[in-house]
Amino acid sequence: QVHVVESGGGLVQAGDSLRLSCAASGRTFNVYHVAWFRQAPGKEREFVTSISRSGGYISYADSVKGRFTISRDYGQNTVSLQMNSLKPEDTAVYYCALRDGSRSSRKQDDYDYWGQGTQVTVSS
Repeated sequence: QVHVVESGGGLVQAGDSLRLSCAASGRTFNVYHVAWFRQAPGKEREFVTSISRSGGYISYADSVKGRFTISRDYGQNTVSLQMNSLKPEDTAVYYCALRDGSRSSRKQDDYDYWGQGTQVTVSS
């Protein structure tokens, strides 16, 4: 069984930065494609960004492009999400998800393992 854990959420002001981290126990973390999704109050969960197993393919939602950066640390077996220039509309629970497939994906249903989420709140 794979256990996914997110960390780094918090309360910040608009314009500030936060760095989220995702780690997993069980099978070697580096074999998975990894994505971040988020769910704001009253809204459906949505794709934020993904990174392939090799790190060679990265995708961002238009709403975060240019502000968020996803990266992998193969030595530490973690994936980080650097979030800059945060806006109140970035407020959400952020979920890390792992996919054990041939390609990374932007679709929630393609992901096999999920964390419990970490709250990010951006005040105006």
